[in-house]
Amino acid sequence: MKTIYLAAGCFWGSQAFFRRLKGVLSTSVGYANGNYENPSYEEVCKGEATHAETLEIKYDEKVLSLDKILDYFLLVIDPYSINKQGNDIGRQYRTGVFYLDEDDAVFIFSHLRKREKELNIGPFAILIQKLENYYLAEEYHQDYLVKNPSGYCHINLNIMNEEDKI
Repeated sequence: MKTIYLAAGCFWGSQAFFRRLKGVLSTSVGYANGNYENPSYEEVCKGEATHAETLEIKYDEKVLSLDKILDYFLLVIDPYSINKQGNDIGRQYRTGVFYLDEDDAVFIFSHLRKREKELNIGPFAILIQKLENYYLAEEYHQDYLVKNPSGYCHINLNIMNEEDKI
């Protein structure tokens, strides 16, 4: 089992999207790479806590590759937007890929730079950082769109290829 952390704007939509991907074993949403321990949603929204809304993905690398995860990540975000995805604006909505091991870091940098060059629009505004900290979001945020199917989501949940869905 491998783990990767994606900051893709609002974590409700990113969790709803990636949990449907074949090879994903589990997901959770939380706050990553911020200035103090155990922030609340209110503290993150007010800017007191500097964390990014982040999705933790645990996956089976024999079924799902990191490059496929990264390619889907690029489909559900605007890689050029700074501190904004969809209608969500603020530092907590910055985009990023947070890794645990250095081998993944090398691959992530290489893969995203390759995609950046293919698009040839300009540099991506995606942070690529070692995971410094990750704190689970409040329970009501976990699987929010399962609990609230008509809730807000900036991600088109139907763009996943059929062969990749569970």
